[in-house]
Amino acid sequence: MKTLAVVITTPPYSPLTVTALTYVETALIAGINVIGVFFYQDGAMHANENISIASDEYQAIAHWQRLNQQYQLPLHICITAAEKRGIACDSVDNEEINGAFTVSGLGELVELTTKATRLVQF
Repeated sequence: MKTLAVVITTPPYSPLTVTALTYVETALIAGINVIGVFFYQDGAMHANENISIASDEYQAIAHWQRLNQQYQLPLHICITAAEKRGIACDSVDNEEINGAFTVSGLGELVELTTKATRLVQF
């Protein structure tokens, strides 16, 4: 069975994020097993609960939440990348992290890479 892992390194307001979301959703609709999305570097900003994107701009975070809910798509945020961008991950409740995201380390990225038949980065 084909499996796909995706790495997102672009911020939520990047046009490439729209491409990434379209790619992932198309794969899910086609029946490809997307085993996880790992948000690294500026991609960690997707999980920031306090980010504010203008209402007339593409709401990438809401789309990731929808894919997470609809397809049980695992969304992993790199703890180091998040903390470098001012997103606190050390609180018990992770109040600054959107609930659809799981705080992970690079070990999770390695795990996704070894389990997937294909890895795509945006």
